[in-house]
Amino acid sequence: MGVKLGEAALSDENQHVVLRGRPDPAVRADLFEPVDAEMPRVADGQFLIRVIWLSLEPAMRGWIADAPNYSEPVPIGAPMTGFTVGEVVESRHPGYPVGTIVQGRQGWRRFAVSDGSDIDRVVDPALAPISTALHVLGVNGATAYVGLVDVCAVKAGETVVVTTAAGSVGCMVGQIAKALGARAVGVTGGPDKVKACLEEFGFDAAIDYKAAEDIGPALDRAVPDGVDCFFDSVGAAQFDAVLERINVGARIAICGTIGMPSFPLPIGPRPNRQLLVKRARMEGFLILDHYDRYGAIVEKLTGWYRAGQIRYREDVAVGLDNAADALIRLLSGQNAGKALVRVGADP
Repeated sequence: MGVKLGEAALSDENQHVVLRGRPDPAVRADLFEPVDAEMPRVADGQFLIRVIWLSLEPAMRGWIADAPNYSEPVPIGAPMTGFTVGEVVESRHPGYPVGTIVQGRQGWRRFAVSDGSDIDRVVDPALAPISTALHVLGVNGATAYVGLVDVCAVKAGETVVVTTAAGSVGCMVGQIAKALGARAVGVTGGPDKVKACLEEFGFDAAIDYKAAEDIGPALDRAVPDGVDCFFDSVGAAQFDAVLERINVGARIAICGTIGMPSFPLPIGPRPNRQLLVKRARMEGFLILDHYDRYGAIVEKLTGWYRAGQIRYREDVAVGLDNAADALIRLLSGQNAGKALVRVGADP
């Protein structure tokens, strides 16, 4: 399903959206400015990409913050970074002929030149809608897979709890857990997202953290036998509540900290006694460290998708001019599915 924001015209003229300031601490739409840009020239060994889809991520809050992070912040005045899907429309590279659909890191642009170094994979449009290469069959799906399968080493019959469960990564954690025979419990915000977790994504239970100040009693009902695997993208109070209910030998994957400020850098987290008492393991991870396996992971996800075990939602903003507003919606939890920007028409 799709939710559209705005009806900005899709243009064949080039445009970038550049970063003009840092969060203070909130991310505002006026930190980004659309600017006209010349059409780039293609040299030998290069190809021109017409961007069709742009992915928006909660992590973008950290990408633009001038604070310690896993990557250098986007420079002021530079185009905003981001994952994209696009079509090769001009080529002087033998590996990327005209018409090839590629998923890469072209950022907030309508057109971009590449030599292949910023391309993650070639997309087969016969397998699924090409937009899925940016979520369930892309970085979000691969992130869920690495956190749940590699870090948590989930086993059939175990109980998995995931925060931001209706989000583009969280919904995949739940669906992968079910595909592997585990029990999936989601923590999400609002009755509509709870309904999506249960009826669309197949979770065994879902908890609305907005319905009560303390989600502890709801967790007790949802996980009476405790938590074996915890996939967290929030931190803060939700993290604390789940940790109180982990089992001996639990595994915890830290994917994000959207419930905590990026700066000033939060103090902690302090060692939680539960990690000692339950002999649990907690590990942070980045999908960027697993790109050597990206193709194999996507192939596994594609198998589940084609078997009907993977479903998704998309929240689509139309036009690069609307990317900043769509990012604000995402960061405030107002999106209803994977946040995407349609930058150009499908081939």
